[in-house]
Amino acid sequence: MPHDHHDDNPHSLLPSEPALRVKALETILAEKGLVDPAALDAIIDLYAHEIGPQIGASLVAKAWVDDGFRAGLLADANTVITQLGHGGRQGEHVVVVENSPDTHNMVVCTLCSCYPWPLLGIPPGWYKSDAYHARAVREPRAVLAEFGVTLADGMDEAALAALVTRDSMIGTGLPRAPGAST
Repeated sequence: MPHDHHDDNPHSLLPSEPALRVKALETILAEKGLVDPAALDAIIDLYAHEIGPQIGASLVAKAWVDDGFRAGLLADANTVITQLGHGGRQGEHVVVVENSPDTHNMVVCTLCSCYPWPLLGIPPGWYKSDAYHARAVREPRAVLAEFGVTLADGMDEAALAALVTRDSMIGTGLPRAPGAST
């Protein structure tokens, strides 16, 4: 079978097992008329592009440049987020923690994979995996050691927001490096 990459394993052309299961389930549900594929695509697009991580990034950037806003998020994130119109399902019990030179927080729900969809959009598949949960709890420093960044001084709120990623907001990554492409 012709392909553009140099992997000789023909199975490498197939989607991952979870992706295959999702596609099979979606196909069955659509064939039975229980879901509309266009509606599913619209929901995914909504969370990927309109409700996505840019909302959380703007909140983080504002907290970096506005001490009063940061204090409000740390004291009662739910109220601040709701007042800004970003609350809702899966965003009703948000707790904001602050990193410091001595502390780096990593968010991992070992019970049910809680994830603030209204602020970060669609969760990455690995965030819900048992392997990630176990590793993040067992060896958080090893997980964090896989990422690194240095922030430049004197950046405004918009420039700071562009550095924030979904992964940095859940503590499994750091913000993008200044000048890095998005």
